[in-house]
Amino acid sequence: MTRSPFPVPFGWFQVGWPGDVAPGEAKPLRFFGGHQVLWRDEDGVAHVQDAFCPHLGAHLAHGGKVVKCEIACPFHGWRFDGEGTNTLIPYSGRTNAKGRLRTFPTIERNGLIMAWYHPFGDAPKWEVPEVAEFNDPEHFTAVQTRHYTIEAPWQDLAENGVDSAHFRFVHNTEQVPELRGYDVDGPRTSMRSLQKFPTPRGVVDGTIDADSWGPGFSVIHFGGIVDTVLMGCNTPVSANSCEMRFTFTVRKLGDDALDSTVGDAFVNEVHNQVIQDTPIWENKAYLARPALADTDGPFTKFRKWASQFYAEGIDTSAEIYEPDGSYPAGEVGPTASQKYGSAPIA
Repeated sequence: MTRSPFPVPFGWFQVGWPGDVAPGEAKPLRFFGGHQVLWRDEDGVAHVQDAFCPHLGAHLAHGGKVVKCEIACPFHGWRFDGEGTNTLIPYSGRTNAKGRLRTFPTIERNGLIMAWYHPFGDAPKWEVPEVAEFNDPEHFTAVQTRHYTIEAPWQDLAENGVDSAHFRFVHNTEQVPELRGYDVDGPRTSMRSLQKFPTPRGVVDGTIDADSWGPGFSVIHFGGIVDTVLMGCNTPVSANSCEMRFTFTVRKLGDDALDSTVGDAFVNEVHNQVIQDTPIWENKAYLARPALADTDGPFTKFRKWASQFYAEGIDTSAEIYEPDGSYPAGEVGPTASQKYGSAPIA
């Protein structure tokens, strides 16, 4: 029995931040159930390709060298360009047309390195949007980032977003967020909700506007205390594990110290919530037909939307898919809700 019924979904996924790889560098990646190499050519363009040389299988990120706008294998010096074409065999007068590297379409946008994955090599089916706040240094702070590896399928993590009730019971929020709308349109989803945010000065009425483009890229706008924007990216390491990356920015308040204090507090709040969620994600079973309450979030609508991203199909042979191990909880500090909100639920 597998951990979940899902293969790796297709879409745009974050594989790093721009500072992760300098011009002339190559770094190893492990995503989509395989190995890749992330390298940046001398013109500054980032590339993501299969890691193993098609000649005799050497890993291009371990000893490989970037030569101008090509990457050279550490084993026999074969070179490949950004399209994956073999351009040089240094001890032969010919190249090998069949010796190609699989190349993943790669872009840098909003301060992220994004790669397109599809199991059958289909071209990108939608675009990653520009997010205005991450391109507006005059009005928004420098970004803060967080990075997690979670032993759970992408869909279990993403389903958290429509599970409004868990915020009250896992994170001790003042109330269950009030869902005001959940819409789907092709690869996009849009969710609007109201939330009460506890602060040292009392509870503040706030809003959460969450938009997703496929399984790997979401933008969440938090309003109420101060405008805060989060880009949330879940990238499958395999069908049953993910890397989660968060990138935050906060509207500037005109005081650097205050900007830093507000930004740190918000990032820490979200970080603590992820640490609280992780042992649940990693130890829960996936139920094909959950017994839902009439006031639960739009699980069915979300699952129907998510199903479009599994080009290899979904296993339907079981009702329950259990985790293959036991994962301990990490250390977590108190959330703002625990410090300033209602008493914890017994």
